[in-house]
Formats: sequence, C-alpha cells, structure tokens
Amino acid sequence: MANSRGRDFLFCHLCGTMLTAPSAKYAQCPLCKTRRDINDISGKEISYTISAEDIRRELGIIIMEEQKVQLSKVNKKCEKCGHGEANFYTRQMRSADEGQTTFYTCTRCGHQFQEN
Repeated sequence: MANSRGRDFLFCHLCGTMLTAPSAKYAQCPLCKTRRDINDISGKEISYTISAEDIRRELGIIIMEEQKVQLSKVNKKCEKCGHGEANFYTRQMRSADEGQTTFYTCTRCGHQFQEN
C-alpha cells in the first residue's frame, strides 16, 4: 500500500500516528493497528529544515524590534573637540547585575564615545 504523499510514509494513512516496526515484515500503527509492508518504508529517509523563527515560535520567544531612542542632552565634555554638550542614551550591554553603558555623541563634532 504505497502512499502517494512521499514524505508521509512513516505515518499511518488512516489516523496520522507515527508507525512502529514491531516486525521485520511490517510497520504498524500503535493506535489503530493498521499495518504496512516494511518494503514500503525500508531505506527511506526523512529530512526537514527548521528555521530560527520556528524555534522561537515553539519556545514562545518574541523578538523585540530595535526602537528609536529619544536622545537626551547632558553637560559632558567631548573627548575629541572639548565641547561641553553631548546627546546620550543608555543600554544594558552586559548581565543585569552590572551597570548600563552610556553612549554619548558630541553635539558639535559628532564624535561618539561611551562610558561603562
């Protein structure tokens, strides 16, 4: 009883349960006891591809999109030109028990620097 849907050869054509091979002569559905000749499935191989999105979905992981940050100004001396004002934002770059990293951009020359 060959199955025209080639990739489903290891599943019962009646109930969809995965077949077992209790004998060298046949494969059997453990649920409804339907049998298939072992030659129908012998030597066949299943392969499939799992994407990162499939894994995230199965584990319930949600990717948070990068969000534009509102830059705040602070009196901070630029390391490059010496100007006293910079825009800044903070990010948690390491483990949660360590402090945030502050990123600065000079409002005059655009030089970027950071402070841990």
